[in-house]
Amino acid sequence: MQLILAIAAGGALGALARHFLAQQVMHLSGGGFPYGILAVNVVGCFLMGLLIEVSALVWQPGAALRAFLAVGFLGAFTTFSTFSLDVALLYERGEIALAALYVALSVLLSVGGLFFGLWLVRTLAA
Repeated sequence: MQLILAIAAGGALGALARHFLAQQVMHLSGGGFPYGILAVNVVGCFLMGLLIEVSALVWQPGAALRAFLAVGFLGAFTTFSTFSLDVALLYERGEIALAALYVALSVLLSVGGLFFGLWLVRTLAA
């Protein structure tokens, strides 16, 4: 139960952080391009890299704290950080083709899924 609460608390804080950072960046940039979410994705990936490497080399946080930070906070802040970690792990295991396939499938199927959802609702609502 402690692990679930840690993930939930981290998720709530990560979602709020994503919202506020994205809004602040969009306010400063004037909009027109999704700079806010781009900033969130870059910052989230940078933080995931720091967390994973520091956890491996310097600091061993407990399971609840690791879940709070990686799964909860960063997972809600941006799932792009988890996606990027998966790509890096495949790459570092020497599975370059699988890493490339994962990137291609993730982008194509995710964007395709969004467009399919838009099309389905528009078709049913017409």
